[in-house]
Amino acid sequence: MGALLMVHAGTIEPMSHDESLQLTWLTRLIATNAPDEVAAAIVALMQAWPGCEAACVLWGLDEPTNHHCVPATWIDVADWPWLDSVARMQGVHWHPDRQRVAICLCRQPEPALLLLTLQPGHEGAGFLDTLTAPLQFAGEHLQRVLEWAELQDSHQQLERSENLQRALFAISDLAGSERDMPAMLRGIHAIVSTLMYAENFFIVLRNAEQDIIRFLYFVDVEDPTVPGQGQEMPLSAIEHTLTWYVIRDGKARMGDTEELLRQVSGPVALIGTDSYDWLGVPMLRDGQSRGALVVQSYRQEMGFTDEDMALLQFVGSHILTAVERKQTKADLEQRVRLRTLQLAEANRGLQLEIIERQRAEHLQAALFQIAQLATADIDQAEFYRRVHAVVGELLNAENFFIALLSDDRQRLTFPYSVDAVLAPPDERPLGHGLSEYVLRLGTALRVDNAQIEEIVRRGEIAPGRSNSPAMYWLGVPLIVGDEVIGLVTVQSYSPLVVYSEADQELLSFVGSQIANSLARRRSAESLQHAYEQLEHRVEERTLALRKEITERERIQDQLRHQVMHDSLTGLPNRGYLRDRIDRVLAAIKREPQRRCALLYLDVDRFKVINDSLGHLAGDEVLKEVATRLAGCVRHPDLVARLAGDEFAILLEQVDTPALALNVAQRALDALGVPMQIAGKELQGTASIGIAIGDEHYHAADEVLRDADIALYRAKELGRKRFELFDETLAKNVVDVLAMEGDLRRALKHDQFEPHFQPICRLDDGQVVGYEALLRWNHPQRGLLRPGDFLKIAEDCGLIETIDWHMFELSCNLLMQHDHSDTFMTLNVSALHLRHADFDGRLVRLLHRTGLAPSRLVAEVTEGALLDSPERVRATLDRLRRIGVGAALDDFGTGYSSLSYLHSLPLRILKIDRAFVHELDKDANTGTTTVVAAILALARALNIQVIAEGIETETQRDVLLAMGCEMGQGYLLGHPAPIGHWLACRTASV
Repeated sequence: MGALLMVHAGTIEPMSHDESLQLTWLTRLIATNAPDEVAAAIVALMQAWPGCEAACVLWGLDEPTNHHCVPATWIDVADWPWLDSVARMQGVHWHPDRQRVAICLCRQPEPALLLLTLQPGHEGAGFLDTLTAPLQFAGEHLQRVLEWAELQDSHQQLERSENLQRALFAISDLAGSERDMPAMLRGIHAIVSTLMYAENFFIVLRNAEQDIIRFLYFVDVEDPTVPGQGQEMPLSAIEHTLTWYVIRDGKARMGDTEELLRQVSGPVALIGTDSYDWLGVPMLRDGQSRGALVVQSYRQEMGFTDEDMALLQFVGSHILTAVERKQTKADLEQRVRLRTLQLAEANRGLQLEIIERQRAEHLQAALFQIAQLATADIDQAEFYRRVHAVVGELLNAENFFIALLSDDRQRLTFPYSVDAVLAPPDERPLGHGLSEYVLRLGTALRVDNAQIEEIVRRGEIAPGRSNSPAMYWLGVPLIVGDEVIGLVTVQSYSPLVVYSEADQELLSFVGSQIANSLARRRSAESLQHAYEQLEHRVEERTLALRKEITERERIQDQLRHQVMHDSLTGLPNRGYLRDRIDRVLAAIKREPQRRCALLYLDVDRFKVINDSLGHLAGDEVLKEVATRLAGCVRHPDLVARLAGDEFAILLEQVDTPALALNVAQRALDALGVPMQIAGKELQGTASIGIAIGDEHYHAADEVLRDADIALYRAKELGRKRFELFDETLAKNVVDVLAMEGDLRRALKHDQFEPHFQPICRLDDGQVVGYEALLRWNHPQRGLLRPGDFLKIAEDCGLIETIDWHMFELSCNLLMQHDHSDTFMTLNVSALHLRHADFDGRLVRLLHRTGLAPSRLVAEVTEGALLDSPERVRATLDRLRRIGVGAALDDFGTGYSSLSYLHSLPLRILKIDRAFVHELDKDANTGTTTVVAAILALARALNIQVIAEGIETETQRDVLLAMGCEMGQGYLLGHPAPIGHWLACRTASV
């Protein structure tokens, strides 16, 4: 390139290469109008300058992922903090690598940077100084171009907003216009077409409640047929189509076929011609899809952008509002038209109803008058006349008559008749006319001449009709109950007067009123006659009732006495006594200082009398007891028999308990006198419980209860006595009930356990066996012995269950903890020996526990042997055969030990502790002789002997000297759990 000339200070000087380059660049820069062109010119200058390896211009740095870069250059993510700091400051900023430099060209309307990469070894400072002026000018020009581009973009955005606003206003105007729905939809299509390409456009509405759709508007240049013919169809009819996905998911879809396939989660069903580009947006209401707007393009040069999607989504909600408003308006107009037609029809019906109601009111008034006449206090002739007048107001009744059957039903009478031509006679026999025809059928008859002639031809009535010239005839029967008693008739002699079905209904009602009136009058006459007969019968019946009442009162008194008294003794019974006690307690409530007393008496050993002498003798005893007790009290005191041999004496007024005690003693003395019964002299005794009644008692049962408790106490203390109830007795009874509950809980929770008392050889003290003794580990009272609870257990029926539980537990413990040959004795009561299967049950227990039968000894008392010697002997013999031994406890205290000792299969004989206790006393030769005799007898019968209750060394030495081999007692060991004895055995070893 040749040297350029430059005018300077009036002279022409040649230009340098750099100056020439700058001038050329400035000329190019001034010609640029767009940001990209300015940036390209700046980059061209930099790349043409010596020492510059690469250059680029960046702006839009607020969004690194969407920035502008000319030319397109990759920016390392690590460089963005450096570039961000450069954008906030003026001047030149070197990168730490000293190869790159960034210059801020301008900061408004947004920062723009020039990024240069210099050649290695190039001096950057002089390079940049040379370019300062051009770059400043370029930055200013770039700022103006960016401001102008931003202004243009704002203008375009405002223009689009105005266009969109005008479109929305137009859509709103269409919705409120008088245009019909198709015209409005065409207008909406035209408006959308002004905003975007919408040559192919359709609107789908969805009913979410019924899940149905309708193609409300459809324009397509390739497929003009409207799906579903524009009618409603289920959404499933377009399942898996692009429109179906838009409606179902409530999300917009846009793109060509391949892009759309990637946007959906299932298969795609294509309908019609495949489009080049497709855009569908949902129409949403409250987050629910109510339809869709769809546009599609079959032309390659016409596609859709994200801006089009946003625009169509925004317009869609307004289109949905417009369509819904138009649809609502159309529906309202349709409902108004339909409601108007309904109201018009209802008005016509109302007018007819008013006319009919007026006629019905007139008819109702007439019928009401007839009903009133039926009950009016007038004679029959006046009733007929007034009825005729009322009927004449409703229908033509110029010819009117009433006919009645006679009592013998053979004649027809006419109590009322009015006829313009031929009036009927007052009375005539039954014939074969129309009146008789109605009476036979029992139904109304409405006929004209032709119909009458037809009836004549059928032979139902006689010809001639009694010479009547009537052209129309209407008759209805008079019916009372199921019986026809007559008829009422109207007839017409003119062809202009015709009777209708309404006339027949009216006359039927009139007939029913006439029949009711006749029935009431006849009933009144019959009633009067019946009253006369009734009065006569009442007089006769009154006399009979007086006799019957007298007899019934006598029987009731007798029954009351039987109910409230004992049939055997004639004394008041329990019910009578309870009633008297309640009355006395009520009086005590009114007079708190007053007292009463109840003596509850039980005849001692009455069962023995019944069993020995028979029940007849027992009844005689009860009657004698009743007589003697009655003699012990004064009026108003009461003696009652409660049940069996139980009696009670109620003293209604006692000042002190001593008075009740005196009466009790008199009763015992009276019963103590011998009585002759069944040829034998008997001396009766009784036990008596006494309860003093005061204001603390509320009912008779409470007094009876406390007297019964005192009676029970008297029996416990030996009978033939009386006891006075106090709170201690009540507490004892409560304790018994509590103890019963505790016993049941003890069984449930395994609170019973056996304690073992050792049986030892007296010579060396070796343990050869144990006696298992019952103990109760009570959770509150601690360890209890049998004497503390055995009687209560027997009374409540738990003793057997407790014993068997103790038997099994003892065998298990002995089997598990003592593997030697020691034996164990179990105390077996008479109650167990009464069961025939006792031995079998005991054998089954041994099988369950595994204990050898030879290690078990059943210990029985002499009392158990006396109960049933043969049964006990057989049971013990069966036990002996299987190896279970038997021991006789407390030997020497019974009455007949020697008489059966030799016959029992006994293994052990236990000397009672009463004999053992006497052995260490001086000069006790009698006891020593008895013990020696027992030992000699046992040796003679080959029975082992155990001495019980050894508590001193002297007792043991005496027994050992007399030849007794085994013993037990506190000297040898107290009862304790089996673990205690095993521990002692281990310690001794």
